[in-house]
Amino acid sequence: MANKKNNITFSDIAKYTNFSKTTISRYFNHPETLTEQNRNIIAEALEKLNYKENKVAKILANGCTEFIGIIIPNLYVRYYSEILNQILSTYEAFGYKFLVFISNGSKEDERTYLQELLAYKIEGLIILSHTLPSIELANLHLPLVAVEREDVYISSVNSDNYQGTILACENLSSHDCEVFLHISAPTTRTTPAYKRVEAFDDYCEKHQLLHHTFMEEMGASHEEVKSHLTHILEQIELNYSGIRKGIFISGDTYANVFLNLLIRKYGYLPNDYFLIAFDDSPISREAIIPISSVSQQIDKIAFEAIELLISQIQAQKERPAFCEPVHKIISPVLIPRETTEKN
Repeated sequence: MANKKNNITFSDIAKYTNFSKTTISRYFNHPETLTEQNRNIIAEALEKLNYKENKVAKILANGCTEFIGIIIPNLYVRYYSEILNQILSTYEAFGYKFLVFISNGSKEDERTYLQELLAYKIEGLIILSHTLPSIELANLHLPLVAVEREDVYISSVNSDNYQGTILACENLSSHDCEVFLHISAPTTRTTPAYKRVEAFDDYCEKHQLLHHTFMEEMGASHEEVKSHLTHILEQIELNYSGIRKGIFISGDTYANVFLNLLIRKYGYLPNDYFLIAFDDSPISREAIIPISSVSQQIDKIAFEAIELLISQIQAQKERPAFCEPVHKIISPVLIPRETTEKN
């Protein structure tokens, strides 16, 4: 009748297998300490007893929640939604579950979210929001990995933003663009994305190219982004009419809105516009005209971030102490599509 019981305990399993409760506990927490034969005996018993693991009991027993916290700025920008999707998909590989909060740029809210995550005894944190400085996050004394944000005092995984921008500029040069334009939201020098601004200026100045950067706060909704990009397009039309324009936009979501503005105005992508974005999130492929984009290899960034975080979690369990931040860089890849490769 044991297999009819709702809650099978370690005592039930021990009695069924003639092993001690200590041996059963080792099977769940340190299976490598048992022989393969004994592991097989216990596994067979669990199946016959219809055992359902009690996660709450396991957390109380060993203090490991297997929870990782995530804080992202928003879900409007497709880069953030895609990297969240890629991080969540690592569950099968690593077995960690995730608690997710959206900061929306509020320091007060983000500090509240952090306290909530700590109350759930998260084992580590992945942070993409730019709201709180890394020195404040480092003082949490928690395994933590940043992605594409200021990371002076914490470990991080970032794309090589400088090299990615050079790839974009080289592509635009190959199409004989006469003016190079960069559209970006404001960013600070300590933010990885600032390397895009820096690389764009370096490339244009090195090759003595006519260029201009539009640095404008875009907002976090379609209406706000559309309004700002409409204003930028009006300036471009006024100042650079009739010449081949190579436009590098720092983000696929913004590039898609900009492309839609052109299509709505002209009914097609004019021959004097060449457009490259950054991120290669799904929206670049889904756009009405597929958008050329610098791929950050988001899947690799997500996997490396989880792997780096888990290594910190394990290191802290073995020897709780401060560790120097580790910074990993993922090489970008240019994905040319129809906004530059015109027939």
